[in-house]
Amino acid sequence: MTGRRRKRSTFLPGLLTRHARNGVLSAGTAVACAALLAGCGVVPGTTGDAGGDPITVMTWAPEETKATNKPGMPAFARAYARWVNSHGGINGRKLNVLTCNDHNDSVAAAKCARRAAKENVVAVVGSYSQYADSFFPSLEGAGIPYIGGYGITNAEFTSPLSYPVNGGQPALLAGLGSALAGACGPVALIRPDTIAGDQLPPLLDSGLKAGGHKAARDQRAAEDATEYDGHADLALRTTTTAPGNEGCVVPALGDRNGTFMDSFRRARGDYPDVRTATVLGSVDQTVIDATGGASGPYEGSYITGWYPVASDPRWDAMKRVIKEEAFGDNRIDPADAGVQTTWIAYTVFREVVESLGAGEVTADTVTEALDDGLRISTGGLTPTLRWQFQDKLASVGFPRLVNANVTLQVVREGRLVSARKGFVDTTKTLENADVNY
Repeated sequence: MTGRRRKRSTFLPGLLTRHARNGVLSAGTAVACAALLAGCGVVPGTTGDAGGDPITVMTWAPEETKATNKPGMPAFARAYARWVNSHGGINGRKLNVLTCNDHNDSVAAAKCARRAAKENVVAVVGSYSQYADSFFPSLEGAGIPYIGGYGITNAEFTSPLSYPVNGGQPALLAGLGSALAGACGPVALIRPDTIAGDQLPPLLDSGLKAGGHKAARDQRAAEDATEYDGHADLALRTTTTAPGNEGCVVPALGDRNGTFMDSFRRARGDYPDVRTATVLGSVDQTVIDATGGASGPYEGSYITGWYPVASDPRWDAMKRVIKEEAFGDNRIDPADAGVQTTWIAYTVFREVVESLGAGEVTADTVTEALDDGLRISTGGLTPTLRWQFQDKLASVGFPRLVNANVTLQVVREGRLVSARKGFVDTTKTLENADVNY
């Protein structure tokens, strides 16, 4: 039945070939038929009567925490389900979206994964969590694919059941480093003092070094601090040591970027001019507006993102969904990278289900379709997506990273606009990254 999983072998999906799996199933079917001494008919709940059975998935993200919050992701997932169901579902099947608050906490993240297994979801789609080590064991044990995570953890680029739609923090920081290498004097990176934060410095440095620049000064900071005065002063001292060579300050603190910039704005008057730069997800247009627009600290900043700018017409389909099903919901911002990632993840999931036709939709069949090399178009928001376990970046610890493209954006007159046409491929930069995971 759609949404229910058949019993699995102890092998992870993807480690057996499709033909091997089909051979096992065929043999089992023959034995069952012989035992019944009758012809095999349609087993209830399989292809013959899949009909309108609902498809259940889950989306999770942190909400109402003191650190990073992504309420727009589950809110958009629910809006997407309403929109799909109002247009006939997917292949005539209703889409049922469960949501879970991971509370930016490892225990809560694990609970979300266990609930996904208990509820027999066929995939976790378009989600955010820093605690991959807590949730992946449950997903892998149940054979549930993780489609379109935010790309915040290394495990999202290593698990055989992960299908990332962007290059995550690795691509963003490598791309940013490349952009800053020729434009900045000394560089300071201010990042969370967390396991996820520990992954950031070598990635930024890979881009800097590719451009002949020395490594950035690594500043660890509490991700839930209420002020960053000391860090702002230290960053300014570090980046103003070369007169005539304007330094760059790179805060990568997620939702706490605004708090850092408050401290930075107060302190910068005592120092020579520096530029700021960061990655999308830490800054978007609403943050730029809130910090003064054209007269604020982000004016002239380089910002790397995964996707085209929010004003690009390729986002029109997503905006129609928001307008029809979530108009007035302030949690859902079409310029938010989390909302955009959720849209792309559900686009992927929908294409997978459509590829199955009238067949059974389970965690196994979704995984098989993805592992069998299904090519998925996202309307130009990413390159065509196709996952293979050992991809180009396997040698540096990212075997599942299939989209290393980023966009380079800049704040001009208070608006976030494209700084360069098209995408920048960071694959070569990442291949040379000094990453030890």
